[in-house]
Amino acid sequence: MKKQIIKPRTLKGFRDFLPAAMMPREQLMETARRVYRSYGYAPIDTPALEHLEILTGKGSEETDRQMFHFVDHGKRSVGMRFDLTVPLARFVAQHIEQLGTPFKRYHIATVWRGENPQAGRYREFAQCDFDTIGTTSIASDVEAVLVINDLLRAIGFEQFTIRINNRKVLNGLLAKFELLEKSTEVLRAVDKIEKAGREKVIAELATCGIQSGQVEQILGLVEIRGDTRQTLDQLQPLTQGNELAERGWNELQELTSLVQQAGVPPENYRIDPSIARGLDYYTGVVFETSLDEDPGIGSVCSGGRYDNLAELYTSRQLPGIGASLGLDRLLAAMERLEMIPTTSTPADVMVVNFERQYLGQYLNLAAQLRVAGFGVEVYCDNKKPGQQFKYADRKGFQVCLIAGGDEFERQVVQLKWLADGTQIEVPVSDGIEQLVAALREGLAVTR
Repeated sequence: MKKQIIKPRTLKGFRDFLPAAMMPREQLMETARRVYRSYGYAPIDTPALEHLEILTGKGSEETDRQMFHFVDHGKRSVGMRFDLTVPLARFVAQHIEQLGTPFKRYHIATVWRGENPQAGRYREFAQCDFDTIGTTSIASDVEAVLVINDLLRAIGFEQFTIRINNRKVLNGLLAKFELLEKSTEVLRAVDKIEKAGREKVIAELATCGIQSGQVEQILGLVEIRGDTRQTLDQLQPLTQGNELAERGWNELQELTSLVQQAGVPPENYRIDPSIARGLDYYTGVVFETSLDEDPGIGSVCSGGRYDNLAELYTSRQLPGIGASLGLDRLLAAMERLEMIPTTSTPADVMVVNFERQYLGQYLNLAAQLRVAGFGVEVYCDNKKPGQQFKYADRKGFQVCLIAGGDEFERQVVQLKWLADGTQIEVPVSDGIEQLVAALREGLAVTR
């Protein structure tokens, strides 16, 4: 019977990562880990699957619709996590006696949402979260902004904007408008104003039963623009007369003052009253980060304060604040901005394999260079040098190490830099110190 070949393919909204795509992805993860750890955040992990009741009703109606869920072999209703914050709330409620407070964690993992795939948005994607649990101190709110600032700079961006708002301002003003009972619908509509546009938001608010005069008041709030001081001055009279809105305004003023004192450049943050965040669990400060060079990609790092989420799992008060780096969306932006290198190898050096009789010496040289901190690949076959150089160039190696019978007899090696074809001879008679120095100097120039 003829064997039937299954056509290889991936599901819509899912994708494979080839080395050229996976390497910058891992590099971003490492950068995030380094920044998070520098602030004292510790790593955790949670299961991809949770009991369905843990996840449903915690984000929004939209995330409930998008959630992948099924009945497992044990006849339990389970769901695949749609973000890392809801599982964190369950996690701290379950383990807080061991963890203590404040508890600072980071979590880099895959999440799933059955949404419509588009540029920078997939059904399976990675998030890089950091959070502080167990404190309502504004110091932790400020720190979240500082982490985002440091993270974007460590990745290589200088032109970005952290847009900041406070749910208390929004909810307080809705209470003034006697619309607090419709706050969920209003905030979800307002959060779409940048993507959907003013007219669509007006139409959505109208379907929620909001009167036209109230719609104009809401839009008058979210369309306030200016620098931090100007926006605060325009917001203040609107908040007067509502305790919650006034408290939110005071928090915004203190937060931005402390962010300035901490050294974040004023061009990298501003108050934006249109930022609401579409998830229901936010209670205080919220923020979204956009790239000035590619604003169309959307927010690449978002988050906020959620003081009541853990109450769904425990009677203990466990307020939280945090944010998530949208790894795949950021990579899509970096690709559009030509910030992704084309290399598909993590090693800098390739050892050209001229003759089988010298294989042991090639392997020994490579081993010594790895001990010195270099990534080194020994080409596996004795193919013609031209073929090996072509392979090295295609993979993105920086330099080839060349040694044959003549070089080994004279106790030297040749280094060929692939970017410009420059070739130098380095002695190895007294060890590899000179070789290490030459590689470090050359790699420092090419990186």
